[in-house]
Amino acid sequence: MREWTIAGLAREGEVGVETVRYYQRRGLLETPTRPEGGGSGGGIRRYGEEAVRRLRFIRSAKAAGFTLEEIAELLALDATDDRARARELAAGRIAALDAEIAKMKAAREALSRLTRECGAGSAGPCPILAAFEPS
Repeated sequence: MREWTIAGLAREGEVGVETVRYYQRRGLLETPTRPEGGGSGGGIRRYGEEAVRRLRFIRSAKAAGFTLEEIAELLALDATDDRARARELAAGRIAALDAEIAKMKAAREALSRLTRECGAGSAGPCPILAAFEPS
């Protein structure tokens, strides 16, 4: 079984060391105990495959837009096999993404309209610049 230092864990999870520490403080990742004595361990904490898996899960869930509170709940649900609640959380996230997509589409349409208006005329202020000026 492979083991990593905190720096190695961060590298495997494609996050910074401070992010790992933050997730530990939030209770999303466990902080392993330091080994006793000198030896090859040298008192350095070691993280196993489960920590890497969990860190990657957190990163993926964040990329999907889940909050850290929702991620903590998803991680807890993993232990209870509560699929109904997991589906509920995912459905809520999908609804939020749909709302964000709608807002972005509206912004894109408005900018496209302004771009057409800017290209259609040559006199007066550019509609794009005028649209972003404070009233």
